[in-house]
Amino acid sequence: MPQHLSKKILILSVSAGAGHLRAAQAIEAYAGQERAGGNGPLATARHIDVMDFVTPAFRKLYTDFYIKLVNKAPALWGYLYHATHEAPKDGSMQRVRRAIERLNTRALMAQIAAFAPDAIICTHFLPAELLSRALREHQLDCHVWVQVTDFDLHRMWVLDHMQGYFAATDEVAFRMRHEGIAFDRIHVTGIPIMPAFAQALDRTQCAQAFGLDPQRKTILLMGGGAGLGSLDTIAAGLMRLEGDFQLIVLAGKNAAALEKLTALTAQYPGRLLAQGFTSEVERLMACADLVITKPGGLTTSECLALGLPMIVNSPIPGQEERNADFLLEQGVALKALDGASLEYRVRHLLDHPEQLQVMRERALALGRPRAALEVLGQVLGTPA
Repeated sequence: MPQHLSKKILILSVSAGAGHLRAAQAIEAYAGQERAGGNGPLATARHIDVMDFVTPAFRKLYTDFYIKLVNKAPALWGYLYHATHEAPKDGSMQRVRRAIERLNTRALMAQIAAFAPDAIICTHFLPAELLSRALREHQLDCHVWVQVTDFDLHRMWVLDHMQGYFAATDEVAFRMRHEGIAFDRIHVTGIPIMPAFAQALDRTQCAQAFGLDPQRKTILLMGGGAGLGSLDTIAAGLMRLEGDFQLIVLAGKNAAALEKLTALTAQYPGRLLAQGFTSEVERLMACADLVITKPGGLTTSECLALGLPMIVNSPIPGQEERNADFLLEQGVALKALDGASLEYRVRHLLDHPEQLQVMRERALALGRPRAALEVLGQVLGTPA
């Protein structure tokens, strides 16, 4: 058996926002797929959330504070994002890095040693920062790779001693080279998403399974934002628009939102589907002609993989603003500034199906549904 087929891959993420975890899970899922010829999985993979190996105080500060900041004070987060990116390398960014380096990582390093990986893939800069120090001090003896999970590059991702970097786009790769990363260490793969988004999904079958009309124009609303209001308010505004369309609203784990949306469905029988947390997002996307979503790197990559035009709303200042800019520049999304502009853009696209079709074709051209497999190919030495 060729040596690379038995390699062990450790994937490190951080539960600050869902995207880093989902990218790690996607790589893990692809690693577990059967090799051609049916001789076992591509690799033995394990996924670890680094937040499980830090102090409760640091975990609360790093994850809870981040979530509260982006939800309650997004402008402040945007300032911090840009300030740390633009800071001199010997300035505030280095103070942040020195604070990270002071973390007691013995428990994490013990887990790494016990698993004895052949390679490590980091989907967040925090574990990459920790392992950069370990490599510098000869405490680690395996290759470490970095997967950037947005259509932008922040300098916190740029580290010494990394074996390679995975970029979402050619522009991100260019920015990596501009920051001094060697050309041969950069690979443009896209952002890893789950294998389900690479499958050929039948719209009619998916729609019928959810009680939807596969022939009717379908809009998928994924989450709300402070700039647009609550999900039920957004949904009610959309349902008042003229036009023969149906609306799917994903409330996730927000039980209060789901209750209000369920009550709203009684006013629009057969036209409004309220859905709580589901593991079948890709099947709901397969029913849709248009998605309304926040521009996170993972969600928008999923939309691109399925050729779904987007209206992006309430981007978090910083990485999500950069994601939105990329999507708008590529002609696969429009941007809604508030509820009125959202309703206007939905009406416009429903009235101009030819524009919706052009956006769909551009999204399909940009999509990288097998990004995780390409990442594994590089790490395992068998490019896909």
